[in-house]
Amino acid sequence: MAESIFSEIEVGGLTLKNRLIMAPIYLGYAGEGGTVSPMLLDHYRLMAQSGVAMVVVENSTVDFENGSGSTRTLRADTDDNLDGLKKLAQAIRAEGALACLQVNHAGRFAGTAAEPAAPSAVETFGKMPRELTPDEIDRIADRFAEAAARAQKAGFDMVELHGGTGYLLSQFLSPRTNRRSDEYGGSLENRQRFPLEVVARVKSAVGRFPVGYRFLADEWLPDGLKLDESTVFAQALARAGIAYISVMGGTYESFFLPEILEKSKQPAYMLDLAAAVKAAVDVPVIAAGRFSDGEVAESAVTGGKADLIGLARVLWADPDWPRKVAGGREDEIIHCDPECPDACMHMVIKGRPAYCTQWPPEKVKQWKSRFV
Repeated sequence: MAESIFSEIEVGGLTLKNRLIMAPIYLGYAGEGGTVSPMLLDHYRLMAQSGVAMVVVENSTVDFENGSGSTRTLRADTDDNLDGLKKLAQAIRAEGALACLQVNHAGRFAGTAAEPAAPSAVETFGKMPRELTPDEIDRIADRFAEAAARAQKAGFDMVELHGGTGYLLSQFLSPRTNRRSDEYGGSLENRQRFPLEVVARVKSAVGRFPVGYRFLADEWLPDGLKLDESTVFAQALARAGIAYISVMGGTYESFFLPEILEKSKQPAYMLDLAAAVKAAVDVPVIAAGRFSDGEVAESAVTGGKADLIGLARVLWADPDWPRKVAGGREDEIIHCDPECPDACMHMVIKGRPAYCTQWPPEKVKQWKSRFV
């Protein structure tokens, strides 16, 4: 019986009704130009209806012109989108879930920038970003703070800083992508300086409003960030007052490596990373990565490896996952197929809104009709 994952927990001064979180997943449902579209509202309304305690809205840009992953990435960088963000927060909260907005700068992975910028000029899929100047670094920290304050104003319950997937915050932390020789590069103390400055500036802007962190624990690359350094950074985040740490592994440069593709087919394949971070900090830790059934999720919590469970593609494939687990109907769960060649990720990489290949044909047809 999965009892622990349906127990309450306090995070950032707020009570979550259970240990289940909708972890952020980019699906390309925002309107062209990053607006809150009817499809995006419908999607997050459905996710909130699932019974999870909190829904984390994915990857909202703090700088659409220079730091957005795509033209369909949600905008948190302008008051022009404030009314849409308010509708989004309201849609989630009306279904009984807390609403959290993840804010992000894509850095070297910015798809909207004429010339992407990063901590250092390190080639990315055949493209060379330019190195950010100290003044630009300072301005980006302000943009994170402005976006977080906008999330607070829009009625979200929390904000999450996106330090995962190889985006800008993690680019500064990584010895692979940060080769600077100034105060932002070199030692771990210097490489973690910018992410911690962002945390401090965000917290100054929003006061007691809870601030979480999407956390890259291991790049899964030979010369990339590893647990020995990331756990030290996790401790610095905890001291800085982060409300929770949501742990993940890998970047766009490692996700499609054969060994990582094989690893990602396994249940709870990132749980070891979450457990290592949890052992190092005293703030709530979210584990994610193919929690396909309740037993795996329950054992992660009861075993002390995580405090909360992040459901991303699992919940997207079957929004009834929490109810089916709670009701002992796990044999009815529609599972994200581990043998699927990441069709949804390939769709969004090509700039197309994603659908799940496991959905019934009628649902796929309905989803497709929204984007004709």
